[in-house]
Amino acid sequence: MKITLDISKLVEDGKLTPTEADRLKALASHETGSLAVNILIGFGVLAVAAGAVALVPTPLTAIGLGVLLFIVGGTVALNRVQQWTVLGQICSVVGALMFSGGVVAYGEGSLASMLIVTAVLALAALAARSSLLTALAVLAASACLGARAGYSHALYSLAIFEPTLTVVLFSALALLTYQASKNFPADFERIALTAARTSILLVNFGFWIGSLWGDPLVLLRGMGRADSPALLDEIVVPAWVFSLGWAVVLLAAALFAVKANRRWLVNTAAAFGAIHFYTQWFERLGATPLSVLLGGLLMLGLALALWAFNRRSAPAAA
Repeated sequence: MKITLDISKLVEDGKLTPTEADRLKALASHETGSLAVNILIGFGVLAVAAGAVALVPTPLTAIGLGVLLFIVGGTVALNRVQQWTVLGQICSVVGALMFSGGVVAYGEGSLASMLIVTAVLALAALAARSSLLTALAVLAASACLGARAGYSHALYSLAIFEPTLTVVLFSALALLTYQASKNFPADFERIALTAARTSILLVNFGFWIGSLWGDPLVLLRGMGRADSPALLDEIVVPAWVFSLGWAVVLLAAALFAVKANRRWLVNTAAAFGAIHFYTQWFERLGATPLSVLLGGLLMLGLALALWAFNRRSAPAAA
């Protein structure tokens, strides 16, 4: 367990003697030095791996190096070599990412390659006790449904082609991993909660996209029987269903979060509530001076209410 202490303040308040403070500072200095060495070696490993891939730029090179780095990181973790913990984590994460990138490149972004990446990242997250890999595994699962993000000059983009499936599947995953987290040891509890939180973000993104354009259920049509294409063409989930459903889900999530004292969920519900409000507000009223003024006043009220809640809440599990 790691904690943060203000040593100078504790000495001033008489809760810590100068001798004890010096001892704690010496221990912290040793830990800082070990962290610096681990990070420097980690950058060296990254440079060597990047150079090798640049010299032999093939997917198989990335896959091979990824497996090698993950084995090195896993060996450090399994042997519990405390002074090299950070280096082991770096090697595990970089190895898993290189392997995943190689598989996607080799499979040219096919569904099979994304399913392999999802499974590998999930297993790697469990083996390395990595929250980052856990989040990436959930995002890779969303990519199996066509979800993607992009960036060009001064422009960010988000694409979710199956809003309904995204909402349903990742709601189920969030509920499953949240319930599982209650019965797991600390390391795996953190991983399960990371999966639940990432799933919640994807559920909100699915609602967001659906509230703007609805869902023509393209995947369902593609899987439909050839003898009833006309019936499937008529199945469209309208945007208002997502808009209304999103508002109900956000309200229910906020009420549950307040009752369970889950501050992360409260803040997330508030943030996406603001996004939902502004999206619908400006879609209906347009960006006029009056609509901007009224929208800003309403959002200030929400921000003050959220600030008051965070002030009252005890620092319980988020």
